[in-house]
Amino acid sequence: MRSAVLDPGGTTMPPLARRIAALLLLALTSATLLLVASPARAQGPVASATAACVADAATGCIVGTLRTAAGEPVVGAVVNVVGPQGDLTATSDATGRWSVAVTEPGEYEVTLDVATVPAGETLRDPANNPRTVVVGLGASAAALFPLGAPADGGGGDTGDEPSDSPTTGTEGDAAVPTTPGSTGSGVTAARVAQLTVNGLVFGTLLALASVGLSLIYGTTGLSNFAHGEQVSLGGILAYVGTQLVGLPLIPSAIIAVALGAATGWLQDAGLWKPLRRRGVGMIQQMIVTIGLSMAISYVFQFFFGAGPLRIVTDTPTSVAIGPVRITTTTLWSMAIAAIVLGGVAYFLLGTRAGRATRAVADNPALAAASGISVNGMIRIVWTLGAGLAALGGVLIGLYFGATSWYSGGALLLLMFAAVTLGGLGAAFGALAGSIVIGLVVELSSLWIPTDMRYASALVILILVLLVRPQGILGRATRVG
Repeated sequence: MRSAVLDPGGTTMPPLARRIAALLLLALTSATLLLVASPARAQGPVASATAACVADAATGCIVGTLRTAAGEPVVGAVVNVVGPQGDLTATSDATGRWSVAVTEPGEYEVTLDVATVPAGETLRDPANNPRTVVVGLGASAAALFPLGAPADGGGGDTGDEPSDSPTTGTEGDAAVPTTPGSTGSGVTAARVAQLTVNGLVFGTLLALASVGLSLIYGTTGLSNFAHGEQVSLGGILAYVGTQLVGLPLIPSAIIAVALGAATGWLQDAGLWKPLRRRGVGMIQQMIVTIGLSMAISYVFQFFFGAGPLRIVTDTPTSVAIGPVRITTTTLWSMAIAAIVLGGVAYFLLGTRAGRATRAVADNPALAAASGISVNGMIRIVWTLGAGLAALGGVLIGLYFGATSWYSGGALLLLMFAAVTLGGLGAAFGALAGSIVIGLVVELSSLWIPTDMRYASALVILILVLLVRPQGILGRATRVG
């Protein structure tokens, strides 16, 4: 069995004192998280970032974006808001965004003044003007008014207003990554360019988490279903550092990545190496990862709530590069992700530890016979993979405006799709697969509803595997 092969080539069994120290460190880390997380339950969910209004403990936001049927921003449109705070008015800016700050929670009636929209533009669903939204303090509620040809049958909010920036759910919803898009109207060159850039950004950030998942599979043969929770952990730890502890973003992110990597080391030392030593099969280990995933995710939900958690509360500034608009935070995230992925490539190709890791992935028995510590390399891979996932969680949380208890779980199928599409066990294949998945997810919103775009990525995965079963960069192997 594979687990028996991994056993003899490793280091000697660690002393009892080292195992006790590892368990104590795990307990100390858990206790620290419990202490700092307790105040978060009383604070309630925090909303995602908006264009002008910033939600805080005393302020709620009603936000929206207005686009023409061709996808161009509507400038100068007037939106009237009536509710517990009285009559309020907002005007859409040069990007089509508008926002209203409220200091009293409750129901608000939002009306778009159709006389202020460009000539020839009509509401796609006139029955939803005015519409009622419920907003609480410290949260944002979206009021969308899609423009275009009236929807057949009417009577429902399509919620598919085009947008050029990611957003997250409103109060009470988990911050599951979602980018509002169109169901197919307004396919313009500018919009295609914007979605292509969004896809490249999303694919690059997804690659940070997928590479670790691929390395773990390559060296151990284990499909780790708890890897998504490592992504969530990175985002949540960054939130704890910035919002609860009060640290600046950069130190908080560094600590989050370090703690995430430490949990990978602890997992292998306290759980996976003992299971390998006892000859537990891969199917049983995979079932353990599923149970571990459920347990960790619900611990996150218990202590941090189901609402979105904003790592930073400042509204990021955006820059226009031709027809594409992108935030400075996203540019920095892309630069960091590119540097880190380049570092991983150098580690695998240009260092002795990296070459040893690839040797273990290719043939553990031969690697052990060559004097390579198989268990030591696996320990490095678990630590590196967990650290990369934590970094991905931080950057994805910044990109989508918020993180949550389930942000990593929502991306888990996409990570598996990227790893499988690129080639199982191939680290560079995971990068290629992530870029493809990111582009498909974003560009598919040109023709299909946004809610179905993740499904489109899985359809592409199936089609590619029918043509090339080993994946993009995988090696064909003979079976039987």
